[in-house]
Amino acid sequence: MNPVRKRRLTIVVAILAAAAVAIGLTVFALQQNMNYLFTPSQVQSGAATSYKTFRLGGMVKSGSIQRASDSLKVTFTVIDAGGAMPVEYTGILPDLFRDNQSVIATGHMDNARFIATEVLAKHDETYMPKELKDAMAAAHQGRKIDEAGNGERGTGNP
Repeated sequence: MNPVRKRRLTIVVAILAAAAVAIGLTVFALQQNMNYLFTPSQVQSGAATSYKTFRLGGMVKSGSIQRASDSLKVTFTVIDAGGAMPVEYTGILPDLFRDNQSVIATGHMDNARFIATEVLAKHDETYMPKELKDAMAAAHQGRKIDEAGNGERGTGNP
């Protein structure tokens, strides 16, 4: 192999190696920033154990909202058809946050409770993120539950 070809081959190999490293670092960075959506029953079954942060979606259980008198700390329970997950959040909640309302919380698990860093409430009675709607539909399969999350004959019991 003559010196000119050898030099060209070395440059091509160096460029390909640099491109591979850049692509690898980009993929790694994107994986660190992704947030996956799980329902309480999926979290309890262990589907979220390999994720440091994720989103928890479901309905706020009626009567579960408890506010601390000396801080902005709020605890509540997020439910779906097959599970319930206690959530702790410190901060100002959205105006539409209330009992029996769809909610998505971003955060992480700490023992058996979810520590939220952000809480989003649905903005009207017809809106539900597609991911949450699909996850809740899968959790409700085999049960007679309507779009609003009510149990059989609209009794409100899942």
